[in-house]
Amino acid sequence: MHKPRKKMIAETRAKLIAAARHAFGTVGFAEASMDDFTAAAGLTRGALYHHFGDKKGLLEAVIAQIDTEMNERLCAISSKAPNRWQGFVDESVAYIEMALEPEIQRIVLRDGPAVLGDPSQWPNANACVSSMTKSLTMLKEEGLVGDIDPEAAARLVSGASLYAAQWIANADDPETTSKKAVRAFKVLLQGLLTNPQPR
Repeated sequence: MHKPRKKMIAETRAKLIAAARHAFGTVGFAEASMDDFTAAAGLTRGALYHHFGDKKGLLEAVIAQIDTEMNERLCAISSKAPNRWQGFVDESVAYIEMALEPEIQRIVLRDGPAVLGDPSQWPNANACVSSMTKSLTMLKEEGLVGDIDPEAAARLVSGASLYAAQWIANADDPETTSKKAVRAFKVLLQGLLTNPQPR
């Protein structure tokens, strides 16, 4: 019995993304051989070109998959917080701390920007800013956050967390850098509050 075409396409894409993700995560984008990971997926280079255009297109698909997973994890973190503000802080800090994870470090924070350019211009960046703007709008309506434009604040917080994550990913000592970045970032976030909590 033949599988439906849609299912076969989805399976082929999933195999290529899984093989590429493993290769990019272990040897990096530059060293990953298209022949090696198409063979690992039991597919041809033609399948890669057909579904993703080229190796760069495949990297975009891998990053989109990792980004979706990161977003799910961040939503779970913020949903466990005792209040909306703490959820906003926890989610933002967790994003920075994810820069310590080898796969995220290499694929999303080092190879991604080197190959695809400025992460703030990636398609997923707008979704992140939009989500953060909504959170800040609600916090402002509740009187917790001062009189600040929520989108402007979201773009600044997003930029700060992205730069912090990239700093950690490229640091000689990521652990120490992460601690420094998180400490400074929490102080910055306190500045958004109407009544900053004493430190």
